[in-house]
Amino acid sequence: MHKDSSRQASVLQHVSLNVRRLRNTAGMSQSVLAERSGVSRRMLVAIEAGEKNVSLTTLDAIAQALGVVFSTLIQAPDQRDPSRIDELAWAGEHPQSKAVLLASSSARREVEIWEWTLAPGERYASEADAEGWSEQIYVAAGQLTLVIEGTEYCLEVGQFHVFPSNCRYAYRNDGHEPVRFVRNVVI
Repeated sequence: MHKDSSRQASVLQHVSLNVRRLRNTAGMSQSVLAERSGVSRRMLVAIEAGEKNVSLTTLDAIAQALGVVFSTLIQAPDQRDPSRIDELAWAGEHPQSKAVLLASSSARREVEIWEWTLAPGERYASEADAEGWSEQIYVAAGQLTLVIEGTEYCLEVGQFHVFPSNCRYAYRNDGHEPVRFVRNVVI
């Protein structure tokens, strides 16, 4: 992570609190977690103290040893919507280089990634998907109106929305320029 990132401190704190809480809930000592994850005990002590900048690979190994998914470790502990993460997970040497984990959904079988473009005035309506399916929408250009069971959400560039798709929903472009968005379908 980039040393000057203001979001780095909060993510390190989230990781610290989550690893400690999950390890204690599982009844594991730091030594046991170190053994199961392949991460040194010294590194775990530093991570739990919020002092260690940790790689994504190391976080994956710790998450697997704790029996949770990666996003559980970096998410704010008091987050009310577990699918909405919106946390900086990596920052490069250059301040413009970063990876933000926006959202997470459980998947039973597969995840599809789609790139959509809607011209001004265009609308796509969908019937309800199967129970357990969800969608993750991220707007790259323009403005998308997302309608879920009659409730409208206006998403600007850089905004996203995660929702269970076992209901009627639609995508609409009410603007004067094309809207481009990424759609993940989690099955």
